[in-house]
Amino acid sequence: MDSQSVWQRTFGFLGSKPIIVETSDAMLTSDAGLLPIREFDETLGFTRQFADALLDTRDARFTSHSFLEMATARIFGILADYEDQNDHDALRHDPVFKLIAGRSSLDRPLASQPTHSRFENAIDIPSLVRLRDVLIDQFIASFDSPPGRLTLDIDTFDDPAHGQQQLVLFHGHYGQYQYQPRVITCAENDMVVMPCLLHGSAKASLGAADDVAYLVGRLREAWPDIDIELRADSGFGVPEMFDECERLRIWYTIGFGMNPVLNRNSQDLLDEVIAAYEQTGEPQRRFTSFAYQTRSWPHERRTIVKCEANAEGTNRRAVVTNRPGASLLPGAAYDDYVDRGESENRNKELKCGLKTDRLSDHRYMANLFRLFLHVQAHNLLVRIRREIAAPPLPEPDDEDDDDNLPAEALSGHARKRFANLRRRVDPLGEGQPATWRTRLIKVAAEVVERARCIRIKLSGNWPYLDHFASISASASAFATKRLQLE
Repeated sequence: MDSQSVWQRTFGFLGSKPIIVETSDAMLTSDAGLLPIREFDETLGFTRQFADALLDTRDARFTSHSFLEMATARIFGILADYEDQNDHDALRHDPVFKLIAGRSSLDRPLASQPTHSRFENAIDIPSLVRLRDVLIDQFIASFDSPPGRLTLDIDTFDDPAHGQQQLVLFHGHYGQYQYQPRVITCAENDMVVMPCLLHGSAKASLGAADDVAYLVGRLREAWPDIDIELRADSGFGVPEMFDECERLRIWYTIGFGMNPVLNRNSQDLLDEVIAAYEQTGEPQRRFTSFAYQTRSWPHERRTIVKCEANAEGTNRRAVVTNRPGASLLPGAAYDDYVDRGESENRNKELKCGLKTDRLSDHRYMANLFRLFLHVQAHNLLVRIRREIAAPPLPEPDDEDDDDNLPAEALSGHARKRFANLRRRVDPLGEGQPATWRTRLIKVAAEVVERARCIRIKLSGNWPYLDHFASISASASAFATKRLQLE
């Protein structure tokens, strides 16, 4: 008998009866909710396409773990909150992780932490270039029909250093040694289209114009008539970005830092806003629009300045845009720019929910590959969310003027009320990674493998069993639909 099977612990806090904890000989897992996600992944071919882009130079005679097996283990480990290679020293024995990686639950263990470390450090530059194209190809394939318009948001976030790593440098704004991941996301479907890993002290705009040019070129190869808009904060308000967007013939709305000229041109409006606030006591928000040219620009560009006054003081923000109608409706153009805050929520999911800030390898190239692994996990979750989403209709409210609007057009209190309703009715449709873990992924199960089948036994008292049943049914229906289309 294994010594683990006789381990026992007694707790006496109940009083009337002792509580005895002991091990079981059954094959158990705590991540059975990954199985329906793996079914979706198999239909989409997401992880297989990812692994196929990697060049494996090892001698096949002396390898036990394929790149596909290790990429699958890492991507699904990230989804289940195992963000680091070290976790796989334990996960390599987990029966569900073996099944996900394409092995029998009774098979030998999966790759260990040192093997995963060698895997990540073995990825070469051509493989990383191919991964960039894989992400773009998967993004294009995510649309059932060619979209008429796409809105791309580009932004960076910080990744604190974890030791002496290549290209980790001190960033004055964040006050730390770090990397700086940059991602281009799509507002229409929440996917990350192109990631990039900047050195720690880089400007956010470093190489951004080149990335945008490459991405726009790939998108127009697939959809020649696509209308593209780019949104970015003031870190990207540099001459080469404006010039490139105009050369590519795409719409842009990019933040721009206030300066003495913009302050002077918007001072009258700010005075009006302050006077209105002092008179009414209500927060005030107004816009002005004018043609503006810096010394480094070849021509004038449309600039919008927002002026606010409220109990916290005054606030002025500027954006530069070439969107038609911005001169007539500057407030609408600015509000569309503000909507890029939703893409920042996706970046938060990527950084905090999927732990992209754990790029802790020593080599820069290995950490760039890890960024791709985390992005792939994010995009897989996003694709599944789109397939299973079942948003409710907004609840009517006689006191609200937005009752007859579609959910996408709601604002203010109506938008917040709908978001709360959706969290209750469709918790996984827009659920954060933590929600997916709580309600689906993190569930204990017994794995029983026989000659003819493998049984996964869940508790009938699990409060979220209906989620598992629903997602599993959706995975099967999705596979059937894709097979019929082929």
